[in-house]
Amino acid sequence: MSRPDGPKSGTRVYWFGAGLGLCAGFIDAKFGDLLLTALFVLASTMLLGALRPERPWRWTVVVGIFVPVVQLAAYLSLTQKPYQAQIYESFLGFLTGIAGAYGGALGRRAFEVLFAAK
Repeated sequence: MSRPDGPKSGTRVYWFGAGLGLCAGFIDAKFGDLLLTALFVLASTMLLGALRPERPWRWTVVVGIFVPVVQLAAYLSLTQKPYQAQIYESFLGFLTGIAGAYGGALGRRAFEVLFAAK
């Protein structure tokens, strides 16, 4: 599918996804609540999957990679160290990211099919 708004707008969506990933990583590092982080990753990737439904796996990578990166940065720089299990569980955001990205892409395509102008 070709976008009429050009290739430059694609980079904005990637930057938006990276910002959402940083927010997800901050939530995980600050609150340490896996469920809250997973729901945020799910909602973020669902939004990005609906905005750009082509190749939805990329939104899982863009958002999900920042959760363990921010958790590792928090481990190296903060005085309050997370448990080793918290660092490992930060990779679980990829599971909810997959569901969100493909769910958003499927929802967008279903919306386009149902409400297509003829």
